[in-house]
Amino acid sequence: MIVAFSVTPLGVGEDVGAYVADAVRVVRASGLPHRTDAMFTSVEGEWDEVMDVVRRAVAAVEARAPRVSLVLKADIRPGVTDGLTSKVETVERHLSG
Repeated sequence: MIVAFSVTPLGVGEDVGAYVADAVRVVRASGLPHRTDAMFTSVEGEWDEVMDVVRRAVAAVEARAPRVSLVLKADIRPGVTDGLTSKVETVERHLSG
């Protein structure tokens, strides 16, 4: 499964980069395949391990912010691995042809 999520601290002003970095540190330390871009962090793995990473990433932000917003989108597709890479490669193949 792939989960794309965004954790946003609320009530801390406009500069939220340090808070987001706290969440991304949790993802990187998990050892799961992941990718971070300007809007979301995507994590790939089994349900329990991915949701545990999301929970801990939210907790890292929640530890310093009075309120946290979480947006989450999941692609639940049993038996598929390396989806973070293969999905992009498929699109790129179509674009080059």
